Amino acid sequence: MDNCLFCKIVEGTIPSNKVYEDDRFLVFHDIQPAAPVHVLIIPKKHISSMNEVEMEDFALIGELHKVAQEVAEKLGIAQSGYRLINNCGKDGEQTVHHLHYHLLGGAKLGALVQGSNSHA
Repeated sequence: MDNCLFCKIVEGTIPSNKVYEDDRFLVFHDIQPAAPVHVLIIPKKHISSMNEVEMEDFALIGELHKVAQEVAEKLGIAQSGYRLINNCGKDGEQTVHHLHYHLLGGAKLGALVQGSNSHA
């Protein structure tokens, strides 16, 4: 997509602090980290959101989770724990319309929803 920020990062026209890259995925540090470790995992294929994933893309989503495991290990947070988040749509606070996951760790992470008693 011409105006997609993450597509421009994939193309290299916008620089990023890369952690991992292969032919299908790119992982880079978030410019506004919400935790000591905060990286974004994106497929290089442009998919606007989780709602736009098509049947042929589900294998890619599975591979993305394998990349998340590998990156968590590489960044030293696999054993202590981490959070993997996908924001979808306006109410889910998706701000960049290119499917991406936030991988956060490096500290004890608090509850996501204020007032939530859930620790699931």
